Amino acid sequence: MSTEVTLPALGESVTEGTVSRWLKAVGDTVEADEPLLEVSTDKVDTEVPSPVSGTLLEIRVREDEEAAVGSVLAVIGDPDSAPAPAPAATPEPPSSEPTPPPAPAAPATPAPAPAAPQAPAAPSKGTEVTLPALGESVTEGTVSRWLKAVGDTVEADEPLLEVSTDKVDTEVPSPVSGTLLEIRVREDEDAAVGSVLAVIGDPGSAPALAPAATPEPPSSEPTPPPAPAAPATPTPAPAAPAAPAPAPAAPSAPSPTAPPSAGSNAVAPRATSSSSDVYVTPLVRKLAKENGIDLGSLTGTGVGGRIRKQDVLDAAEKAKAPTPVPAPAQSPAPASSSARAASQEVSAEAAALRGTTEKMSRLRKVIASRMVDSLRVSAQLTATVEVDMTAISRIRKAEKAAFKAREGVGLSYLPFITKAIVEALKQNPKFNARIDTEAGTIEYGASENVGIAVDTPRGLLVPVIKNAGDLNIAGLAHQIGDLAARTRDNKVTPDELAGGTFTITNYGSAGALFDTPIVNQPEVAILGTGALVKRPVVVTNEFGEDTIAIRDMMYISLSYDHRLIDGAVAARFLTGVKNRLEEGDFGGEF
Repeated sequence: MSTEVTLPALGESVTEGTVSRWLKAVGDTVEADEPLLEVSTDKVDTEVPSPVSGTLLEIRVREDEEAAVGSVLAVIGDPDSAPAPAPAATPEPPSSEPTPPPAPAAPATPAPAPAAPQAPAAPSKGTEVTLPALGESVTEGTVSRWLKAVGDTVEADEPLLEVSTDKVDTEVPSPVSGTLLEIRVREDEDAAVGSVLAVIGDPGSAPALAPAATPEPPSSEPTPPPAPAAPATPTPAPAAPAAPAPAPAAPSAPSPTAPPSAGSNAVAPRATSSSSDVYVTPLVRKLAKENGIDLGSLTGTGVGGRIRKQDVLDAAEKAKAPTPVPAPAQSPAPASSSARAASQEVSAEAAALRGTTEKMSRLRKVIASRMVDSLRVSAQLTATVEVDMTAISRIRKAEKAAFKAREGVGLSYLPFITKAIVEALKQNPKFNARIDTEAGTIEYGASENVGIAVDTPRGLLVPVIKNAGDLNIAGLAHQIGDLAARTRDNKVTPDELAGGTFTITNYGSAGALFDTPIVNQPEVAILGTGALVKRPVVVTNEFGEDTIAIRDMMYISLSYDHRLIDGAVAARFLTGVKNRLEEGDFGGEF
């Protein structure tokens, strides 16, 4: 006897939903109330549990397809009633049930269709690697780089590939130990959450899967005979034998690096990644290729030995160093002109981009879209005040050494500014709110969740300090330092990039005095801090006398949504933050 699984009612106004991910495949055993699939609606994403215990016999609504409330999504029953569930693991072709008999014949002739034996073999003897959930609002990702090639051995929890999403870049680990038999989603291709990215299993169960290591070039089909030897002796990656020996690795690396730049760029990243276990971002790899730098010869200065952009640029400068040295010796007279030329020399990174066209990264597209949407949907104005930060500078100078020794983090100006803003948000809840234009409502935050804009090589990201109103200066310093470091190192989670109610951006770190920040929707305000500069200003002493003194001055700018906040209200908020900072009364915050 079988039981139909229907789409339950998910709310009064919800009439349909989209199947975002199946958590079980046809033939899997499922328990009553165990999550069976994930459904996305206009309001919420949720799991649909199994109504009974049994075996998943049939999937009627595939991933990314819509279903009305009450419609049948799947059938659960006795496995004996469905003797051929295996081909239904991919529910698209119900007509594929008669095809299991010819399937064994396909491996006998691997040359005509190497992909044909892969599909039946993967579910039978391999473990599917799926794209995991990367956050509440993340529904898909782009495969930016495979860290392993088909035929490579991989350990459980070892990084297998890199995935880029709207919010963060992350590594996907292998769920099991084994051999990478199949890659189903190639680099730069999109994949939905829950979709199969690769298959890992016993190398003996898939003798013809090696051609899938480079699925792009069909001309490589005649090479499957040597490919089965890859798992035993890694012939597909010439850098692999060089990796165990550090000395020969240096001369062998440039030779495979040069040809891929002209042709097969798909193999080059894999060869590079197989020769090093250290994470390397696409930008760093591109810079290394443009400057002819062997990444295997570099020692990374980043966290965990990671090779940073600056490491490549420094190596490129060292490579150029011998040529500029003799130049001054030949012409010592025009020393000033040579110094000018050196100061105007174009960086390696900038030179690599001159006269080229590149595809916008996924993150850049998201930032561009959201910034334009923010200006389109809200009425934004910017107010600016000048703040005398001398009192804060004195506190910081007196406390930073002891603070560093005690807390283990540096004491910057940002924790003081954040504290002043949080106190102002508590007094002015309109600035800690969100607008729902469709519903015509204003949602006031129950806590102060402050986003801190962080400049990264991939673009501007905004991790959020949750419940910032409950933290003192020390707590804020810890949160800011931790979130900023993990954001730059791509270690921040998508949930840490969401849920903000107010944002702070520090364009002063790059030397700018003024800016007009764009509100981070659906928030209603953002505050920007300019560079701290020493300047002579008029100061009134306790006797009412005016004097001129050198003070530490900073401009702060508040962009706000005029739909909710009027100009006078914004000015009072900004003046309150200014006064709190100029008082400098933060003695009890340490």
